[in-house]
Amino acid sequence: MEAVARALPELLTGAAALDAPVRWVHVAETAEAARLVSGGELLLATGIGWPPDDDALGRLGRQLVGGRVAGLVLELGERMPAAPGALVAEFRAAGLPFVVLHREARFVAITEAVHARIIADQMGALRARDEIHALFTELSLRGSPADFIVAQAARVLGCPVVLEDTGHQVVAAAGAEDERDLAAWEQRSRAAHRGAGDWTIAPVEARGMRWGRLIALPGQPHPAGRSNVVEQAAVALALSRLADRDADEWTRRSHDALLGALLGRRFAGEAGLAARFEAAGFPLRDRLLCGVALRSRTGAFGASAASRVVDAARAAGADAVAGRHPTEPGVLVVALSARPSRPAADAFFEGLARAADDTGATAVAVGSDARSVSGLLSSVEEAVELAGRAEPARAGGRPSVQRVDSRPLLRLVNAFGSDPRLAEHTEQMLRPLIEHDLTTGGDLVPVLAAYLTHPGNRTRAAAASHLSRSVFYQRIALIEELLGMDLDDGETVSALHAAVLARRAGSRAYPAM
Repeated sequence: MEAVARALPELLTGAAALDAPVRWVHVAETAEAARLVSGGELLLATGIGWPPDDDALGRLGRQLVGGRVAGLVLELGERMPAAPGALVAEFRAAGLPFVVLHREARFVAITEAVHARIIADQMGALRARDEIHALFTELSLRGSPADFIVAQAARVLGCPVVLEDTGHQVVAAAGAEDERDLAAWEQRSRAAHRGAGDWTIAPVEARGMRWGRLIALPGQPHPAGRSNVVEQAAVALALSRLADRDADEWTRRSHDALLGALLGRRFAGEAGLAARFEAAGFPLRDRLLCGVALRSRTGAFGASAASRVVDAARAAGADAVAGRHPTEPGVLVVALSARPSRPAADAFFEGLARAADDTGATAVAVGSDARSVSGLLSSVEEAVELAGRAEPARAGGRPSVQRVDSRPLLRLVNAFGSDPRLAEHTEQMLRPLIEHDLTTGGDLVPVLAAYLTHPGNRTRAAAASHLSRSVFYQRIALIEELLGMDLDDGETVSALHAAVLARRAGSRAYPAM
């Protein structure tokens, strides 16, 4: 500050505390001022009313230190040509700033400037609090979901924000770009609640019921106060929770988000997504993983089907994340994690099917075993592909279980993943049909897929295509003409089947769940 700089300030002690906040600036010329401070004041003085002896000055220093002043600025002059040693010693021992001014200073100018800045900061804080209150009130009135409220809190604070349930499992997280933000979450969260670390935590509760906690990881200060932002967001989450008709809404949304990130490949690195699964209570380390897809004959599962499937898996000793398929309401996607010593028999998967739909009219498709997030992704995609071809059982019957192990071609295609050679093969084999469908709005590629799914049974293939047999035969004839191939040739059929499976896997879109 220019008014201070002109007075040639010199810091005698307390360099480490120069960043301490100053609540107010006050001129204190007498020893009695020590009784009036309440903490955080920066005192200005010339020493004209101070006691002359060292013992009294030492007591004055102890009183000021005990009053938690922010610091002391002494203007040197004829009355006080040097800073009293006893007073400086007390400030040095406490680590508080003691500054001397070697020239005359205008204390009025200093106090006026500092007070103006303090008041301006306070007004800014009030405006910021009003803005935060308005933001989260609007989110509450709009009925915004929990993950969006968490995302807004992370945006405002500029740091990772996590919503966890009462069991310290992550329900939603935003701003956690580094896998270390969520790594070993349960252990770190429990330690933070015991007072370790510098997390900002607010309970999410209303009407005497606590559903979880909102946590902001360390970050920069906010004008409205970090704790105020977190508390306002926690209130919005509590109101959102009260408005939810389904008690499992948070869990369902959390699982949908995890599966959406996995299937949509919306993760920068495998370690980051693995940390998200682990933090949500889905263990990956030393576990056998697999993907499962359930397909209902009725065309859709109930709202609580995913929760029932998760409960059934846990009752059988496995952990699960379940959610709706993003584009097919009749398919429920499940990621399973089990100990390698507990291989899953068909009866286990039949139990999942019955939990999803007690009529038993469900087909269960099981992907291959995996040991990593990337392997789990392939396994889930295999299961989804297989479920699309599975025929659900009749109501009251036994759920049908199909494993990708019985579909070697599908497993082979998925093993190649996004290999450009497979993509080139697909394009070469199917280009005439793809271009025809794009130009005419036709259905030759789906018809070919139905034909390949039911080889040797054109009646079932026609039914799967929702076409009459005569129209189906016409389509097959056109396909053979455009491709210049004989669909009765075994090698041709195999090559086309691989191309169709690869195209479906490569073009399958998974929007946000």
